[in-house]
Amino acid sequence: MGQAETTGNGHRPAASGRYRQVTPAMRGILWVGVVLVFVAGSSLFVLTGHTERYFAWTIKVPLSAAFLGAFYYTACVIALLSVRRPEWARARVGIPGVTVFLWLTMLATLLHLDLFHLSSGIGTARGAAWIWLAIYVADPIAMAVIWFFQVREPGEDTPRVAALPGGYGAVLLLEGVALFAVGLFLFVAPASAAHIWPWPLTPLTSRMSAAWLVGLGITLVCAAAEADWDRIRPATAGLIALVVFQGIALVRYSGAIAWGTPQARGYVALLALNLIVGIAGVVSGRARQGAA
Repeated sequence: MGQAETTGNGHRPAASGRYRQVTPAMRGILWVGVVLVFVAGSSLFVLTGHTERYFAWTIKVPLSAAFLGAFYYTACVIALLSVRRPEWARARVGIPGVTVFLWLTMLATLLHLDLFHLSSGIGTARGAAWIWLAIYVADPIAMAVIWFFQVREPGEDTPRVAALPGGYGAVLLLEGVALFAVGLFLFVAPASAAHIWPWPLTPLTSRMSAAWLVGLGITLVCAAAEADWDRIRPATAGLIALVVFQGIALVRYSGAIAWGTPQARGYVALLALNLIVGIAGVVSGRARQGAA
């Protein structure tokens, strides 16, 4: 028999004649996620100063609310870009990070349940608190189950068509590990946040922020592992969105930060790095994919 046919990258095509597709269940939970994170992001990023009326718990430092809202809007961008991709290998880069974020947020919620508007505040606040609780009890389990069955779908991954340069992949990996470590520290020891964060955090906002940092760190590590410009596009576009929204938050509440401190300079440097990495990923990805 002759040698088996391969793609131009040396990958064999799927024996079933198709690549592994995103399941309807995964696509459905991503669409639900788009709606939920947009609503949560709007409550935090737009209605920043009214969390006692329209959010699940009261956030007294507006910059903390805007920071969390920026991450929710970023997640909306990543989910929208992912859900439009029919092949699993091209849509999955954010799934591990989102799943871990959901579980950490559920744990943070249960650890600080007394701070939520479950039995206090006006009706809109109580409703937001009960909806929050229902989502973050059900969603982590649902995502884990759907992911379990998704990876067992028949077929193969789509071949890599535009490999990442080693240096770019190393930056993604190093930043991902650093964000994961900082987020884990904030979650485990929230009282220590004052020493490493550029504005005041309560234990609850520390843990909620930590959940996002851990999720983003895992996403960047997954992007480095995917090692393909096309596969990581939702993540690189998400980095640009994150910097834009966080930049707006900093401008709105610049008085909340002591700008001369190492924490503030480090935070701005991190945003600048994310902007460079994100733009390089989107621009280079389009150019190299087109060439391939």
